[in-house]
Amino acid sequence: MESWFWLLIVLGAGVTVAYRRVDLKTSTAVLGVALLAYTVLSNDVVWPILLWLLFVPLALLNVESIRRDYVTGPLLDVFRQMLPPLSRTEKDALEAGTVWWEGELFSGMPDWKVLRGLPAPRLTTQEQAFLDGPTEELCRMLDDWEITHELVDMPERVWAFIKKHRFFAMIIPKEYGGLGFSPLANSIVLTKIASRNATAASTIGVPNSLGPGELLLNYGTEEQKQRWLPGLASSEEIPCFALTSSRAGSDATAIVDTGIVCRGEFDGKDVIGIRLNWDKRYITLAPIATVLGLAFKLYDPEHLIGDDEYRGITAALVPTNLPGIRIGRRHFPINIPFQNGPTQGKDVFVPIDHIIGGPEMAGQGWRMLVELLAVGRGIVLPSNALGASMAAVYASGAYARIRRQFKLPIGKFHGVGEALARMAGYTYIMKAASRVTCAALNAGEKPAVPTAILKYHNTEMGRQVANDAMDVHGGKAIMLGPKNYLARGYQSVPIAITVEGANILTRNLIIFGQGVIRCHPFVLAELNALQDEDKTRGLVAFDRLLFRHVGYAISNAMRSLVMGLTLSRFTDVPAAGFTRRYYQRINRYSASFALAADVALLTLGGALKRKELLSARLGDILSYLYLTSMVLKDFENQGSPAADRPLVEWACRTLLYRAQEQLHSFLRNFPNRFVAACLRVLIFPRGRMFSSPSDELGQEIVELIINPTPTRERLCDHIYKTVEPSNPLGLLQQALEGADRVRLLERKIFDASRDGRLTREDTPGQIDEAERVGILTAAEAEEIRSFDRGTLELLAVDDFAPAELARRAAPAKKQAAPRRREKTAPPDAPEPAGDDPAPPTD
Repeated sequence: MESWFWLLIVLGAGVTVAYRRVDLKTSTAVLGVALLAYTVLSNDVVWPILLWLLFVPLALLNVESIRRDYVTGPLLDVFRQMLPPLSRTEKDALEAGTVWWEGELFSGMPDWKVLRGLPAPRLTTQEQAFLDGPTEELCRMLDDWEITHELVDMPERVWAFIKKHRFFAMIIPKEYGGLGFSPLANSIVLTKIASRNATAASTIGVPNSLGPGELLLNYGTEEQKQRWLPGLASSEEIPCFALTSSRAGSDATAIVDTGIVCRGEFDGKDVIGIRLNWDKRYITLAPIATVLGLAFKLYDPEHLIGDDEYRGITAALVPTNLPGIRIGRRHFPINIPFQNGPTQGKDVFVPIDHIIGGPEMAGQGWRMLVELLAVGRGIVLPSNALGASMAAVYASGAYARIRRQFKLPIGKFHGVGEALARMAGYTYIMKAASRVTCAALNAGEKPAVPTAILKYHNTEMGRQVANDAMDVHGGKAIMLGPKNYLARGYQSVPIAITVEGANILTRNLIIFGQGVIRCHPFVLAELNALQDEDKTRGLVAFDRLLFRHVGYAISNAMRSLVMGLTLSRFTDVPAAGFTRRYYQRINRYSASFALAADVALLTLGGALKRKELLSARLGDILSYLYLTSMVLKDFENQGSPAADRPLVEWACRTLLYRAQEQLHSFLRNFPNRFVAACLRVLIFPRGRMFSSPSDELGQEIVELIINPTPTRERLCDHIYKTVEPSNPLGLLQQALEGADRVRLLERKIFDASRDGRLTREDTPGQIDEAERVGILTAAEAEEIRSFDRGTLELLAVDDFAPAELARRAAPAKKQAAPRRREKTAPPDAPEPAGDDPAPPTD
């Protein structure tokens, strides 16, 4: 028994140093002392010998010369032969942006101080004034039916207002005439506009994201900034950015548009320039643009600017009034008529200094694009999806309260409630992720992977919210017209799904594919060491990184196992109360995720890139951990309001349950079944124990959404909900508050009808009868009549004369030729049975 005790001490010491991620030398010392004590104090002979045989190689690894000669050096030679060199394009993509909280999740041992130390985001006084003033006024001017059906464009008064108030210049600093807003302000302004009209949100979002303005700010020469930014800020110049080619969509590196360095004439002078040829499509603002940001492949066959003939992808500014440019035609993106269209250029000549950043930035276009996408991808599309989802929740909650079926508000039916709870829960996640990620952007971070997570998941959750809103509203949402406040938002969903990296691509290749190298503590540094031309320096770096990586992997295996066995109850987290368990579970799944990612890399290597579904599942796990972290941080930023607990619990349970299930799915589909079985023991030693949200929790959320509660207002803050005749959201909220006021009056009528004191079954008749028999006073009856009239108006749908819907007259219909009867048949004889004769043909 004493021998077993000391053996357990040795094993416990090993587990502890691995769990705590103690460095190699300290771990060796701790294990050596424990093993020595076991050898001296126990009666065993065999076990100490076996353990010493294992310990000696571990101890020798502390001798760097031995380690490098016999372990690291040979491995380095093998890996150098196995791995192809990274192309410049791949390096640019991998090194774009910064690593933030996602790096902590990849570590398997997240440092919560990194996240909790991030200041809560706040608008400045100027930003708040812009939101309450020009943004509010713009929303008031927007008429969805006028824009999408009658004009197929925004009216001139709206364009003029947008330009006057510099909505296109939110990201341009004040020194150049812009507004100089923070990422948070940019996001909240777009959220509000998107809650009102998708066309305006898309139009305003693009110039404030990846485009000429952002490119100039980050890479332009001072001369270029002074030339272009004031005009962009005042909207005298309208920008667009042309990337997508007719033969290359998501694979932007495959664009076929070209620029040839040559000499030519520009403004009457002979200069070195670029002769451009392009064929682009899907370009927002292209039909009305005055300056084109163009991505193309640059060639220098005469070596006028350097020794290399192929210079790589390059970005340049091209005025659209130059000869050879075709512009002005429009696409019609799924009935949402923001200005979007193709552009072509044939033999268009511009001076070499039109390259953004000047000639020295030739060939740097791809790096510029991926670096800026690391920020812009996390603002515009996620914010637009959030605004649309907030509006859908705000409208659907009120609608579900005032719309009655079987004498009950439809929100009281559990099937409808399930959809409402899902809508509210997803919107809470989307809002938390947007707000906290914008706080990181405010602080100077440029996290490429989190913004990809945000783009994918906000737009996907927005898609589900839109579907659920349509289900809740039924026929009301189907019938287009001025009274329909959902359908255009529903139609617009695929736009956000498709652009800035199609969602299928983002999930399967980008989130984990980029994250595993960029965010992993060691992989990118190891790749750089492998490709170091100084072999001695590369060996030293690789040796140090490799053994830290091995220790990291062993630590994550132990952490995953221990927290799986203990259900993560004893892991340290900086939180108390009901959120504590969610912090602890993030710690657990972080270790499990990091372990699974390392094992996948080790066993599959480069083949992991081709196993897209495995990569996608690992990306999902990382995403769910990131989003859960954002929910917890945002809840804390808001002061942890107790009333919001159901939403926080629903969000965390949904996300962590999905993380668990995706880990399970990853193991089920992992090609090496022996490795998968070993991983399952380390990740799920007690099986899958975590459950999704309960039905009761969902019903708690429904009550918060179908009633005028502070939680409902917090969830849907910063949307356009002013009460006015042209704003359905404001009118629905007014009706919801009215329903709360007349609830007791409705109860009087209901009880009287049930008791047989009222004989009428229709609502107006019941109100009249209740007033006549004294159940309601005259004032009470008028109050409930007024509420009923307002409700009917909100529930109404549009109808049209056929001529009102037609955009052009239909051709006159031909009159069918009369059938000829056989002469032998009497005049009143029936038609013969069988198929009708074939119609005559021209």
